[in-house]
Amino acid sequence: MRYVAPASVAEVVALLAGDPDARVFAGATDLVPQMRAGRPEPSVAIDLKRISRLTDVSLTDGTWRIGAAAPTADLTANAALAADLPGLVYAGGLIGSDQIQNRASLGGNLCNASPAADSVPSLVVNDAQAVVAGSGGERTVPVIDIPTGPGRTSLQPGEFVVEFLIDRPPPSTSDAYLRLIPRTEMDIAIVGAAARVSLDGDGNCSAAAIALAAVAPTVVLVPAAAEALIGHPADDDALAAVAAAAAEAASPIDDKRGTIAYRRQVAGVLAKRAVLEAAGRAGNGGGR
Repeated sequence: MRYVAPASVAEVVALLAGDPDARVFAGATDLVPQMRAGRPEPSVAIDLKRISRLTDVSLTDGTWRIGAAAPTADLTANAALAADLPGLVYAGGLIGSDQIQNRASLGGNLCNASPAADSVPSLVVNDAQAVVAGSGGERTVPVIDIPTGPGRTSLQPGEFVVEFLIDRPPPSTSDAYLRLIPRTEMDIAIVGAAARVSLDGDGNCSAAAIALAAVAPTVVLVPAAAEALIGHPADDDALAAVAAAAAEAASPIDDKRGTIAYRRQVAGVLAKRAVLEAAGRAGNGGGR
């Protein structure tokens, strides 16, 4: 296996086009354990962390640009990003230990395509767009369309994610992410739930998005839960409807981490709590 650390997106595209067995990595926090578990080594391991566009985090003309290889430690240390997108930043800070977070990235968390990935539901509810580069140029894809199943993505051979684009939320809008894990830290979610809520001047919900992790092969958006909120405050009746819709939308499996019935119940509880947390932040003006 050959290691290379290119300095530009164009160099990465050329390397991938010239060798179908080459593979990019952002932090190698998934790649190395996978190889140790017996997966074939790539012919060329392409380190993305030397490319500034893939590691920068900036706010330009009302849009956050988050490099796909930016360490999650950089996200949690960015006060402006955390003010605008507290749920996403919190989710990024749940990926592994403090040491891992100096290598782990949102791009790696997405493209590893685990159904339980912590940052993906938050990217989805915030309508994040992924900029994808390949031999045909660059294209922009909704994050929700990238994972297609456990360990599988919609990326074509030779393509990789460069950065994420997220519009800065309007006033009285905020997000939240919650998960349930078997241990107190550094574990895989049994269920994860992200919510984004906008409130009008009367405190009623004017827009919402709720997404679940670890209850299906990919992240599940729950439009019925959002519809139950629109036009209402986040009161007991609306939250009960959110919980019921989330539990109904979940289609988990039985395994040693939890039963189908348990995961469905937890999905409802976490969705309700995530909405309540997001609404509370939105009621305080969100990040503005």
